[in-house]
Amino acid sequence: MGTEPGSGSVKMPEGEKTRQWKQEEEQQQKEEQEGLIEFYSSYQELFQFFCSNTTIHGAIRLVCSKKNKMKTAFWSVLFFLTFGLMYWQFGILYREYFSYPVNLNLNLNSDRLAFPAVTLCTLNPYRYSAIRKKLDELDQITHQTLLDLYGYNMSLSRSDWSVPGTQKRSSRSLLHQVQRHPLRRQKRDNLVNLPENSPSVDKNDWKIGFVLCSENNKDCFHQAYSSGVDAVREWYSFHYINILAQIPDAKALDESDFENFIYSCRFNEATCDKANYTHFHHPLYGNCYTFNDNSSSLWTSSLPGINNGLSLVVRTEQNDFIPLLSTVTGARVMVHDQNEPAFMDDGGFNVRPGIETSISMRKEMTVRMGGSYSDCTEDGSDVPVQNLFSSRYTEQVCIRSCFQLNMVERCGCAYYFYPLPAGARYCDYTKHVAWGYCYYKLLAEFKADVLRCFHKCRKPCKMTQYQLSAGYSRWPSAVSEDWVFHVLSKQNKYNITSKRNGVAKVNIFFEEWNYKTNGESPAFTVVTLLSQLGNQWSLWFGSSVLSVMELAELILDVIAITFILGLRWFRSRQQLSALGPAPAAQGNAAGHAEAPPLGTPPHRFSVEAVVTTLPSYNSLDPRGASREGGVAHE
Repeated sequence: MGTEPGSGSVKMPEGEKTRQWKQEEEQQQKEEQEGLIEFYSSYQELFQFFCSNTTIHGAIRLVCSKKNKMKTAFWSVLFFLTFGLMYWQFGILYREYFSYPVNLNLNLNSDRLAFPAVTLCTLNPYRYSAIRKKLDELDQITHQTLLDLYGYNMSLSRSDWSVPGTQKRSSRSLLHQVQRHPLRRQKRDNLVNLPENSPSVDKNDWKIGFVLCSENNKDCFHQAYSSGVDAVREWYSFHYINILAQIPDAKALDESDFENFIYSCRFNEATCDKANYTHFHHPLYGNCYTFNDNSSSLWTSSLPGINNGLSLVVRTEQNDFIPLLSTVTGARVMVHDQNEPAFMDDGGFNVRPGIETSISMRKEMTVRMGGSYSDCTEDGSDVPVQNLFSSRYTEQVCIRSCFQLNMVERCGCAYYFYPLPAGARYCDYTKHVAWGYCYYKLLAEFKADVLRCFHKCRKPCKMTQYQLSAGYSRWPSAVSEDWVFHVLSKQNKYNITSKRNGVAKVNIFFEEWNYKTNGESPAFTVVTLLSQLGNQWSLWFGSSVLSVMELAELILDVIAITFILGLRWFRSRQQLSALGPAPAAQGNAAGHAEAPPLGTPPHRFSVEAVVTTLPSYNSLDPRGASREGGVAHE
């Protein structure tokens, strides 16, 4: 093939033209043909295509400056550093999301309000007829104790001790129990018995207390007080509770004297009746009356203000009460929600005699989110403490139930202040000799949260509270006290000597109709999380959701290419194993067997070798299959 002599142009042979046309046509068909799934022949090609066409900012700088290695290195470091910072921010966002923060929502509502329950106690325990004789005996022993300790001769108003022999036998029984737990003087850390007639002892260097020992007297608990008044009251209260626990029927203490305690009761300018209150006995606060505790006919406050609430006139005279248990005069009031027990020690406050106490209320509701957002409980069913009270779950109900259950488990009897568990009996030192020692030891563990009651009992998710503020004024006034006391004496047989210290007035009302609701809502929802992630992605790379899809597509392409390359490599290894070194070994053996003698001219021969090349890790081109049939001539 060549050029014709004398021709001015070079002519291409017909075969060459046909082959070129076919190649161009095949190339055009390849370009026009679009496959269902596109794969690249190498990682380099994939990376270059991605950086050149992605919408992620800065990626194109990794390929457009490939001729300048310094710029390529700089942009590579900057690009991956930005990626690291962005995912560090992602980690912070995810940590905040899974901490389940909440927003506090304050809502102010205006509506007619249901009036809360109001509990009023006499503030002094009553000398009930069922225990009157034993209380008189205890007073006699206390009289002698005060005389020995402080030289005080307490005047006693004894009841009618009808049968001297019975009184003597009963007194001996009580005296024996009291002598097991007598009041003693304690000097610093050393407990000594009270010496007879020791007026020369400096009272400031001593503390008063009593000792409670275990049943075998091997261990003792020292209950000491810096105040003698507190020591006497606690010691007297301990023996008083034992006397109460000996009464088999608690209804024997149900001696309600409503008319002699509450002289006047009005709500919304209407007179109260017996259907509006319930009565219960408290060991230390005496007779207690709860108003508006009947869920079938609850009071509703039509208007705010002092004239649209509860107004009470109560008698605060201490007549036939127990002065060694209570050293104050007046009454105790507590405002609480319906179907909740009145824990007078926690939320109550005292009403002063001769004073009109006006208590304004503001209702406040708290609604917490449960589940992962807080450890509150809906109804206490998921709390590992049995509710011993006949009321709905509250945190204080749970805590007291937890203590009572531990008391029964550890001491074998129940504390008189709290309800009885099934099958248990109240503690009484005639049946449980060392219950006092066990109780005070357990109480110390309870306050230190060794019993884990404060950990087990969780807050309710929904609770109602009343914010109270009180105002005080003299009642009745100096100019009106004569006619007020005269009317009370005619209507309620009010005939005590110290008139001003014998009565008090209480007004309880809503300050306004508005009430506040404290609610919670999630501070970090899924939508908020996606929005924050998008903000971080846009900040560091200025891209969108589609850019994230491009990155996901790159990852899938890398996985697919890696899988295909691995499959090709595995197949090539199988082909090499199938060919093996066996033909070469046979050829060597035949050569040795048919070696020509010396001097024989060598013959020309050819060996056809099969060469299989492993595929490149950077290419998908199966070169090993196209490079077969190489011939070596010697």
